[in-house]
Amino acid sequence: MFQVLASSWALLLGVLLLMIGNGLQGTLLGIRGGIEGFSTLEISLVMSGYFLGFLGGSRLTPEMIRRVGHVRVFAALASFISAALILFPAFAHPLAWIVLRIVVGFCFSGVYVTAESWLNNSASNETRGQALSLYMIVQMLGLVAAQGILGFGDPSGFILFIVPSVLVSISFAPILLSVVPIPAFERTAPLSIKRLYKISPLGCVGTFLLGGVYSALLGMAAVYGVQAGLELKQISVFIAAMFVGGLFLQYPIGWLSDRMDRRHLIFGAAVVGALGAGLGLLLGGNFWALVAASAVIGGMTNPLYALVIAYTNDFMPPEDMAAASGGLIFLNGLGAVAGPPITGWMMSQTGPGGFFLFIGCLMTALAGYAVWRMTQRPSPQVDHTGVYTPVYPGASPVAVEVAQEVFAEGVVDAAELD
Repeated sequence: MFQVLASSWALLLGVLLLMIGNGLQGTLLGIRGGIEGFSTLEISLVMSGYFLGFLGGSRLTPEMIRRVGHVRVFAALASFISAALILFPAFAHPLAWIVLRIVVGFCFSGVYVTAESWLNNSASNETRGQALSLYMIVQMLGLVAAQGILGFGDPSGFILFIVPSVLVSISFAPILLSVVPIPAFERTAPLSIKRLYKISPLGCVGTFLLGGVYSALLGMAAVYGVQAGLELKQISVFIAAMFVGGLFLQYPIGWLSDRMDRRHLIFGAAVVGALGAGLGLLLGGNFWALVAASAVIGGMTNPLYALVIAYTNDFMPPEDMAAASGGLIFLNGLGAVAGPPITGWMMSQTGPGGFFLFIGCLMTALAGYAVWRMTQRPSPQVDHTGVYTPVYPGASPVAVEVAQEVFAEGVVDAAELD
């Protein structure tokens, strides 16, 4: 781990600043939208715009990198992000915000692809798994830190929009000035969704549902906080608890996944996530109950995504695992785009509790589908499965593909050991 940190600290510092900027603007827009008088549906469409742009960026950025190279793509997209973040308070209209969010989502996707390509290139085969784990930890820490900054400003003013713009601009320096060589960018041809579903129906359904859960958490939690009457600092703590839960439970659940039937663990984690949503729905008047519900849901959602990917890999030959990342990312992206508008509609119909109701429905659906799949075919023996590799639902195609490669290497090593 220290070897990875020594060789990649500049990249990781840049990513940390990027995540602070991204996490701050996402929460801030949910609060500022309420101040500007946007309806719940309008805010939900604004939030959905980010995931629509992210999905488009994940598919188009590779071609942009092939045409002009990593450095130009990174600098151009990061500049657009910095500019867009300042324009939000200047054009406080739902349509303008939707367009800006699409631009921000597209650019962040491209920036992540570029940074993760550099990180992967700087790691050896032996340290790639550690590099990915450290990268995920840094991302979570950035999102948590962003919520702490939110409490020191006025969401009705301009300063909190300027701060993430400055952070994104500063993030250029450690990444572009590092001595990491520019990698040769190659992408694996993706498997078709149809073939991917035949290989692992639970993997496909799980990544789709978790995309909806994650986008609701990331995009609509601040909107819930405003409608529930939480103070600004309470909203910050409420949202930070999601990422803290995901950070601390990622590795215990990963440890369990390598030692038991992954479908049982998927079912159990989804049930716990649904119970967490139920806790928030029933005890929403108690702030600390909300914080506990947030930590439980976040603590289940992030590991579940990596767990579902690992389960999908259990039924794939090692040479196809990297190719599966494209299909999984696409399904996750579709779920993410649909998540905020459906959550917003449910909140407009049932009140703030619709936020937890939506998440509870998706977690319950995942648990039920996992049980049904248990009746359709046996699970691989634990000794013949690969090693769990952490990756969170908002990861770019590069991070997921790297996770697949690490998983495949573990499968090959285990087979050779046998």
